[in-house]
Amino acid sequence: MLNDSENVNQPKTSVSSQGEIANPGSISDIKLAEIETNPFQPRTDFDEQALAELADSIKLQGLIQPITVRRLGPHNYQLISGERRFRASKLAGLNHIPAYVRSANDQQMLEMALIENIQRENLNAMEVALSFQRMIEECHLKQEELGDRVSKNRSTVTNYLRLLRLPPVVQAAIRDEQISMGHAKALLSVDDPAKQIFYLQHIIKQGLSVRMAEELVRNAVHTGDNKPAKRSEPVSFQVQKIQDDLASKFSTRVKLKVDSRGKGTIEIPFLSQDDLGRILEIMEW
Repeated sequence: MLNDSENVNQPKTSVSSQGEIANPGSISDIKLAEIETNPFQPRTDFDEQALAELADSIKLQGLIQPITVRRLGPHNYQLISGERRFRASKLAGLNHIPAYVRSANDQQMLEMALIENIQRENLNAMEVALSFQRMIEECHLKQEELGDRVSKNRSTVTNYLRLLRLPPVVQAAIRDEQISMGHAKALLSVDDPAKQIFYLQHIIKQGLSVRMAEELVRNAVHTGDNKPAKRSEPVSFQVQKIQDDLASKFSTRVKLKVDSRGKGTIEIPFLSQDDLGRILEIMEW
């Protein structure tokens, strides 16, 4: 009876002859070699030092929080969430890992992976924004539905998505935590990408707080320094692509003028001597 009571208290996962999980809510001990990573994983960068520290912890205390997988075959699983724990367990030399086994199709896989990614505590604002965008585009969700999925109101979702309208150099500064989301919201009130980059450099160089950055932008708007640029004439797809590539390279708006004979000019504006020096450095002048 004592042996039977011990067996009763242990969660088990029974498998039918068709290979279906009869009790998918339980925890199974699965071979690491039988688990493949999630192709929908939105996270691609893993801190090697943090992984090594987690691996050391796993060696001493084991893996406390199970990963989550879906069953693909009798001895084949796919990771849904917990790739960091999965990688660290490999580094720790484990052969087996505790896992929750779930049933999920590709759409659910993507959504669960994105939601788990969003719920990480150390996620930066750009990672959140990109995950929100992926959920909207790839899971076919409206902003209200996305807010329900991640337990955030629509205005919060909108504010994150607006970050994707900023120039790449500003997005990189948010990603690298050189500026906060509050600074980014101040820059979003500026219409010209070149001016956004100019103010970004000023904010970083001077170490401005969010309130000081808001005041800087507010003064620029009141003095007329933030007037919308005149609407340009339509350009061909090829010219637009070149302009976009150059704008990305120089982190400022670039204008390419081409006449019917194929002749033209390239205009690269700069906002200060420092900004000019930055552009010349990129050109290896």
